[in-house]
Amino acid sequence: MGTHQIESIEVDRTSHVFIEFADGVTARFRLAPLRLACPCAECNSRRQRGASVSILAETDPDKITITEAAMAGAWGLNLDWSDGHSTGIYAFEKLRSWIDEHLVEADVGTADHDG
Repeated sequence: MGTHQIESIEVDRTSHVFIEFADGVTARFRLAPLRLACPCAECNSRRQRGASVSILAETDPDKITITEAAMAGAWGLNLDWSDGHSTGIYAFEKLRSWIDEHLVEADVGTADHDG
């Protein structure tokens, strides 16, 4: 079983995305850091040029929200943001590598499988 397989996912459009991976690792991603880490080509290009990915997420992180969330097949999550951005697909494998490598701020824990 790959470490990127998902047991459950919860999207709170105003505060966080919570993921439980199949191996019991959990992660709660706050929205502003998740928006700023958008993996799409446009955001990657902006980061490489030193440009802002999301002024709203940088200047007023409490106002960044998710307007739509949908599964991208069985491998990721497509998020539309209140700043108008909607092209990022967050692959579960990438989300897992972000927490394993401490690349994106998240509250990480372990699920209690004993009940």
